[in-house]
Amino acid sequence: MTRTPRVERVQSGSPWEETIGFARAVAAGDRVLVAGTTPLTDGVVIGEGSPYEQARAAFANGLAALEPFGLGADAVIRTRMYLTHARDVDDVARAHRELFDAVRPAATLVVVSGFVDSRILVEVELEAYRGGGAGTGAAEGATP
Repeated sequence: MTRTPRVERVQSGSPWEETIGFARAVAAGDRVLVAGTTPLTDGVVIGEGSPYEQARAAFANGLAALEPFGLGADAVIRTRMYLTHARDVDDVARAHRELFDAVRPAATLVVVSGFVDSRILVEVELEAYRGGGAGTGAAEGATP
């Protein structure tokens, strides 16, 4: 008999959660997935015009979604960054490095045509691991 992992969902209060019908974060088994998160806080775009500040704010919102699960930046194993301009790569990369340099999650950065709100320059997704112990095996700490 296969055991189905318990699924937990967290809402952030974003109006988009109701409009679209999604949860800010979903935990299933050892993984916690954080949906696309922008630099919006209470309807205000944090860091308007600054890709660096928007990235910091979007990551802060994403990390806040991990808090109900008792997780922080050290649990993040994957990030995805969506930008509206290739010229902003360095600024967004700097924000990512400041938060995750010690963690080194798998990361993807993609340039997209835009977001629902044209003031938004950055959206991020996070994936975290909440397993019970440290990993083992040759891949741990290895570099290609």
